[in-house]
Amino acid sequence: MLGNSLKTLEQVRMYSIQVSDSRVRELISWYLQALQRTIDIIWENIEWRYVFPRAERRSEKLKVTTPYYKVKVPELPRSSAFKKKLRDELMRDCPYARHWVDAVIRTAYSIMESWRKRYIKGKAKKTKPRVKRRFARCKITLMRMDYERRIIRITLKPGEYLTVSWAGKWFAGRVESWRVGEVILKDDRVLIPFKSTKVVEVRSVVAWDSNELSLDGFSPVTGFVKVDLRPLQSMKIVYEKKKAVAQSMGKREIYEKYVKRERNREKDYINKLAKGLASLFPNAVHVFEDLEKEDLLSRKKTAKSRRKRNARTPWKLIQRKLSEKVLVVKVSPKNTSRACPRCGFTVKTQVGRVFKCPRCGFEMDRQKLASINIYIRYTKMRGLPHSNDLDEWVRGKLRVGVTPSGWSPMIWAPMKRGSEGSETKGRETHINLYKAL
Repeated sequence: MLGNSLKTLEQVRMYSIQVSDSRVRELISWYLQALQRTIDIIWENIEWRYVFPRAERRSEKLKVTTPYYKVKVPELPRSSAFKKKLRDELMRDCPYARHWVDAVIRTAYSIMESWRKRYIKGKAKKTKPRVKRRFARCKITLMRMDYERRIIRITLKPGEYLTVSWAGKWFAGRVESWRVGEVILKDDRVLIPFKSTKVVEVRSVVAWDSNELSLDGFSPVTGFVKVDLRPLQSMKIVYEKKKAVAQSMGKREIYEKYVKRERNREKDYINKLAKGLASLFPNAVHVFEDLEKEDLLSRKKTAKSRRKRNARTPWKLIQRKLSEKVLVVKVSPKNTSRACPRCGFTVKTQVGRVFKCPRCGFEMDRQKLASINIYIRYTKMRGLPHSNDLDEWVRGKLRVGVTPSGWSPMIWAPMKRGSEGSETKGRETHINLYKAL
């Protein structure tokens, strides 16, 4: 087990405040025109050059690195001269404060950089990005905060301001002593991000294997943890059928109603799950696999039936919500369910639910195996202890579930029987994260 250590937890919470001001809508219209114009100029000045990715060929004593193919990569113009010329061009038709032009340029580069990364990975086409959503991102230099009065003053034009207050709002107590980040203007509301930084004393590590119907965790302090995601899957399957019926009947309003209900219930479930896990494992680092869901939904790599099942489980949303409350770390998912945690041997194929090492004979359920390998990968351990020490190191099993209603976690009556798996014994505890005490 790892010793106690101090880590910094950065938290961000975003809340919206309703605003009805024609000046905001006019600003957003100008902002979007300037943003698309900036993207057009950057696109016209992209330089395409060939790069030669290298492949490694390993022999017994030598590692040989050779280029084996070439690809064309876009390079964005980043020189100070180009940016100055771009800024001067935008300033000619700018009726607002100068810092709004800087905000437009920074947002345009952010969009183009995101497109470039996706294009290199083969996830985006060679087409110019188009801005469709109406928004305006405000620079911090355009804002003046009064934390005592809980007021933000946003500069629109020289001498013209927009004042937004969060005093008396329902979330005011939640963000007491938090700092305000860069706000985002919408036509009818203002999105305000609040940021906080605190030092957390880490006392344990929980490694999670993300599966279709469950999150399977492992911690030497608790043992194995199984979070049941079947209620979430059932809810999404029910709404898939309802949406299909509404779509076949041509009832667009009913279809959109079911889409909104499904999204709200999914968010409610994940919020409860994140809050429950944060209270169940305080002062812990939660380690997840860095999954690329786009690969799991690819038509070339995954069958249609499997793609639909993968799309139902929002792994990244669960990780993001949990990261708002606790420390979350991601590791590579490579071979987590095919490697032996004791001797390090990696099998070539993954067949069946039970892993059996052909070298040392270690046997375990693959979901539990993956959580142990993720824990070992994060802690950089060399492997599990020997068989005579394993029962003491791996303790019991904790079953966790979320119900649609309720407020606090409750421990059910523990079942005095061995937990699943051939290598572990001990008490199995059931916990319902959200059932009222």
